[in-house]
Amino acid sequence: MAKAKTLYTCPECGATAPKWQGQCPGCGLWNTLVETVAETPSANSNRFAAIAGAGRLQKLSEIDPREQPRQPTGIEEFDRVLGGGLVAGGVVLIGGDPGIGKSTLLLQALARLAEAGQSVLYVSGEESGEQMALRARRLQLGAEHMQLLAEINLEKILATLGQVKPLVAVIDSIQTIYSEVLHSAPGSVAQVRECAAQLTRLAKQSGICVILVGHVTKDGSLAGPRVLEHIVDTVLYFEGDTHSSFRLVRAFKNRFGAINELGVFAMTDRGLKGVSNPSALFLSQHGQDVAGSCVMVTQEGTRPLLVEIQALVDEAHAPNPRRLTVGLEAQRLAMLLAVLHRHAGIVCYDQDVFVNAVGGVKIAEPAADLAVLLAIVSSLRNKPLPAKLVVFGEVGLAGEIRPAPRGQERLKEAAKLGFTRAIIPKANAPRTPIKGMEVIAVDRVEQAVEQIRH
Repeated sequence: MAKAKTLYTCPECGATAPKWQGQCPGCGLWNTLVETVAETPSANSNRFAAIAGAGRLQKLSEIDPREQPRQPTGIEEFDRVLGGGLVAGGVVLIGGDPGIGKSTLLLQALARLAEAGQSVLYVSGEESGEQMALRARRLQLGAEHMQLLAEINLEKILATLGQVKPLVAVIDSIQTIYSEVLHSAPGSVAQVRECAAQLTRLAKQSGICVILVGHVTKDGSLAGPRVLEHIVDTVLYFEGDTHSSFRLVRAFKNRFGAINELGVFAMTDRGLKGVSNPSALFLSQHGQDVAGSCVMVTQEGTRPLLVEIQALVDEAHAPNPRRLTVGLEAQRLAMLLAVLHRHAGIVCYDQDVFVNAVGGVKIAEPAADLAVLLAIVSSLRNKPLPAKLVVFGEVGLAGEIRPAPRGQERLKEAAKLGFTRAIIPKANAPRTPIKGMEVIAVDRVEQAVEQIRH
């Protein structure tokens, strides 16, 4: 028997090389190439030229678009992240750390759909049927109408889906599924790509909504080729510490809805429960006013959230002061300290500066700049900020404070939660007063710093 030819494939971008090398020739990352078995071309590959002319051209103006109907799962926070619910024929990829709650959430969603009379199928490639039954009993789920298939062979899974034709099918997980057409092991780049492509093709042809569970690597990205994210319609990530009871589900891609939506859950003994007021998770309950604490209003998709930004400024005992951020962009901290020195005359070059976003939330938008600066000033002076104060705004290198999107919604959310004062960019100043809210509009960093002196 001829020896199988091997290739070295990058799991991040899918690029291949005939021999191992330290740097991937495609994406340039180091030490990512793994050895895989080269797949031989199919005997039917020469038929592609004969059927190339079978496509039908259409003018875009002649196509009558229609809104895709949604199927709510019954879990409000999950539906929010999905954009309103599941779409027939859609493919959803959900990833997260082991034990964070992916299987628990999907089992709860399928149980809700089954109780509503919908046909659902859970394909378990990692756990046996007994294990799934024990989990459903522990979560006290009504599993009388839920169908389970413990299988990892792709061809058997496709045959079962074609026979049962469920509304929703969960594949847990895509890294455990293998196809008999390929000779490589389950979880390899070729197997993951081929299995995902076959399941996606079935979903589009039959209208079955397929949910794929994906493993993640040490840096938190989905394991397997990055092309997997391009194949599917929706990509969701589980975030949060497994030692904490709170979980965040974030949408990074959604062809049927808005991206960057955030769902907040609490892990209980009966599974994941949606949190109706997530702002309470990200605000510390201090017995008295403390220095270095500033509350900001961030925007996660269509939802405004109040998050507490904490800063600790302490005298440095080393030649190089430390700059550390948790939940915020580390590169922006040095820039903000330089702006604070240049335009407000506040020096921190001999101080260690630590900044943290409470609750484990990650804030990527620049509207957190002003809150970070005021928290740093408060800690440096050891003077608490005024009570019931919220802040948001982007800070530029010239010392100007730029507006943040959806400023009105941010202010209304803060007023609804009992905050009475706000320092915001002048461009976000409301045209009509907000009841119970004193709005202080500023356009320079030094003006904002001056406001917290009193």
